[in-house]
Amino acid sequence: MNAEKEVVIVVSKVKNYIREASGMNTSGSVADVLSDRVRTLADQAIENARKDGRKTVMERDVPPV
Repeated sequence: MNAEKEVVIVVSKVKNYIREASGMNTSGSVADVLSDRVRTLADQAIENARKDGRKTVMERDVPPV
């Protein structure tokens, strides 16, 4: 499996959150879009940690949304 397209979120948790927050159902394609966003944020956090000379990604490395 290609790590770039692997789902990196817990789909059942997202579906439960959306249902509890809104009463709405969740399309199956939402997991792919959210995973892409998470990967982008993680890549940015990795780059921020590298720029700071660290090998540990910390909460301060994650860009605000």
